[in-house]
Amino acid sequence: MFFLYQLIISILLIFSPVIIFFRILKKKEDKKRYKEKFCFPSKKRINGNLIWFHGSSVGELLSILPLVQELEKNKSINQILITTSTLSSAQIFKKFNFKKTIHQFFPIDLVFFSHKFLNYWKPTIAIFVESEIWPSIFKVLGEKNIPLKLLNARITKKTFKRWKLVKKFSNSVFQNISIAYPQNEETFNYLKKLNILKIKKIGNLKFINNKQNKFTKLDKVLLNNLNLKQIWCASSTHPGEEIICANTHMSLKKKYKNLLTIIIPRHIHRVNEIVDEIKNLNLKIVLHSSKPKQLDKTDIYLVDTYGETKKFYQSSNIVFMGKSLLGKGGQNPLEPTNFGSTVLYGPNVDNFKDTYKLLNKLKIAYKVNGVRNLTHSINKLIIRPNNKKNYLKIAKIGKKILNETKDEINSLFNNEIKKT
Repeated sequence: MFFLYQLIISILLIFSPVIIFFRILKKKEDKKRYKEKFCFPSKKRINGNLIWFHGSSVGELLSILPLVQELEKNKSINQILITTSTLSSAQIFKKFNFKKTIHQFFPIDLVFFSHKFLNYWKPTIAIFVESEIWPSIFKVLGEKNIPLKLLNARITKKTFKRWKLVKKFSNSVFQNISIAYPQNEETFNYLKKLNILKIKKIGNLKFINNKQNKFTKLDKVLLNNLNLKQIWCASSTHPGEEIICANTHMSLKKKYKNLLTIIIPRHIHRVNEIVDEIKNLNLKIVLHSSKPKQLDKTDIYLVDTYGETKKFYQSSNIVFMGKSLLGKGGQNPLEPTNFGSTVLYGPNVDNFKDTYKLLNKLKIAYKVNGVRNLTHSINKLIIRPNNKKNYLKIAKIGKKILNETKDEINSLFNNEIKKT
């Protein structure tokens, strides 16, 4: 099975120049830094101990940044490498100032590249985040006796079934993980069935409040404009959800004449498509990148930039989380609650069942199933916002998880240094 996996990756590699070319055209790939995926690093490996984190995209990156900030205080750690696979995550990383931490793109998961990558970076330990399971790099990490940790692990029912279909192959992959930290009870149970020998519960990293004042302040002109409006926000929206939000806006505007709906799509390359859809409803739409001086007659404010979502959470007490009405699995609802926002969500949130169960209990999240429900819920929350005291409970949970995770990683890292 591993041979077949390598064969498939090798065939894709043959077509990679064409794939990369079209991804650059679609602005999904960095036209210079794509070479990092072929193990041509753009940053230098400095002398000393290095800890390596890998997460797929924006969500995984943001979940580990508060932890990385804490780990930078460990004098035994000389360098921290973060790898991700997407352009959007790389762009967001640029907005943060780290002393020891650098970013590179994750290499193609072929044994040749895995050896080349690890021979250059020589991590003391490797920490993979959430559902990032890569057979080739895991195999080579095992061969080189580099400890592999699975942090904030997430295994869904669908993923578990796939791994069980190739039991022998999955055993060879998962046996390389020295310890796993599941983010929920479902994942804990699946990890046991996948024969992970050491599993420790700490909690979901996404409970951690990762806001930074330097990066969460809107431009004063825009902020003044927003303060004159009644606002709700739709975040991480997927195809079809923007038009639902626009129709919700039209329903609410009958009652609230100064209403402004802020839409933050998950993928900004869809902006032109979204604009065309909303203009067909005769609504005035303004792009964030245009830096408008006033929003008097604006209906929809479309955020077409990366890494600014948190700024808008600070200005909106109501946030609808996308990929939940028309998508599958939902998006992480914890970040808006960290800013005191009430979360509205659709029925498709299988990836965050435990999280929504807690938020529902605290009465800071409410389920909706379409325009009518969404309109009704926003109307109620505009009139009577939720009790802010409930959000402090989320902050306390996050702080506890951050401290425990930091202590755990520092301990693992320091133990590895002692062995060398």
